[in-house]
Amino acid sequence: MIPLPNPLRLQKLFRPQQRPLALHLPAHGGGRGLAPALVKLLRQRPGSWDIPELPEWGGPLLAEGAVAAAQQRCAALLGADHCWFGVNGASGLLQAALLALAAPGQRVLLPRNLHRSLLHGCLLGQLRPVLYELPFDPATGLWLPPTAAQLRHLIYEARQAEPLAAVVVVSPSYQGLAAQLEELVAVVHQAHLPLLVDGAHGRGEAIAAGADLEVLSLQKNAGGLAQSAALLARGPRLDPAAIERALLWLQTSSPSALLLQSCDAAIQQLCQPSGRRQRQRAEALAEQLRRHCQRLGLPLLANQEPLRLVLHTAAMGINGLAADSWLMQRGVIAELPEPGTLTFCLGVKPQRQLLWRLPRALQALGRALGGPPLGIFSAPPLPRLAEPELPLERAWRAPREELSWERAGGRIAAETVCPYPPGIPLLIPGERIDPARTAWLLEQRRLWPGQIADTVKVVAG
Repeated sequence: MIPLPNPLRLQKLFRPQQRPLALHLPAHGGGRGLAPALVKLLRQRPGSWDIPELPEWGGPLLAEGAVAAAQQRCAALLGADHCWFGVNGASGLLQAALLALAAPGQRVLLPRNLHRSLLHGCLLGQLRPVLYELPFDPATGLWLPPTAAQLRHLIYEARQAEPLAAVVVVSPSYQGLAAQLEELVAVVHQAHLPLLVDGAHGRGEAIAAGADLEVLSLQKNAGGLAQSAALLARGPRLDPAAIERALLWLQTSSPSALLLQSCDAAIQQLCQPSGRRQRQRAEALAEQLRRHCQRLGLPLLANQEPLRLVLHTAAMGINGLAADSWLMQRGVIAELPEPGTLTFCLGVKPQRQLLWRLPRALQALGRALGGPPLGIFSAPPLPRLAEPELPLERAWRAPREELSWERAGGRIAAETVCPYPPGIPLLIPGERIDPARTAWLLEQRRLWPGQIADTVKVVAG
């Protein structure tokens, strides 16, 4: 058997009576916040829930059975017309949604902070990605959601070349930064296009705002297991049959009954009064924690997701990756380190010890590593809109060679380049490595040693 990691592997580094403070995903926090129906199921005889698509059970793409009924019930709870459970995480559902919206050769407008699964979807469907730049915050090095005015101009500019098939937005981001979704929905629909929202870190806000498709990861902001996810659809711009065809291409024919139960239980928990009360308690504790940190002078970023706490390490004079390493050695495990920030996932049922343990640890971090604030971050020189010069599928499959950045200028990238900073794809396969981005990367490599590779793979020839 594959040995499971010891959750107390850090025990020897701190007092015996203290367990690690795990502030990372899944959001159920080691089982504390799992949906009650799922906890009950897991207490049954091991393996009793591991069943095939029996007639009375069904599956995500079958019209009859318990799974179909659960999907209809969850769609109604979240205000969607359709809901499909996924057992391949949000990644598989994002790909299926994209393939349902666009045919081979069509163009889709994608944000630079896209999850890599969307690029993989473009590759599988031979779609043409058109990447759009996002607002950049130089104080933190983070990308911000687009405004309605920005998205309107981007759609207009992109259409000057050729038509678009769909628009994609990420909201909320990993750090809990959310877009004004109703305004973005209005802009996209005024352009007579469908909108797909990567809401992996959300709870159905995009569908409520009128988006056509939204993908939820039920382990990131609900009480589900990893790999359990849901695809929500609403409105007349979609063809449910096309979505189900795409799901058939990309989802297993033997879905895990346990993960399907996790999808249903997590959504039920989100929407039931008991789940809403649990969420309110979690948010109240998170607000107490935030106020306590602020009273101590710890710099926190404002965001729209109460259960994501983002420490502005750059304001403390600390690289977020160094802060993460220092805290982990002392039993505080964060979710996402970046050069200017450190993001903590408080979970859907946070422990009360957070109120004193985390602020105390962050104060100690400041005393140990703190100094003058770091300088501002420079935004990478990205074009407002960029389309690969070589088709994505050709660049990905082409013979390649590895070159230093100094020698790679002017060549076609054969891999995705996603350094910290900025933590988003600076180059995707098929884009030309222009002098401005090369110079920026070389400067960032000097500023942030170890975060940018010395070489890059390019298309051979």
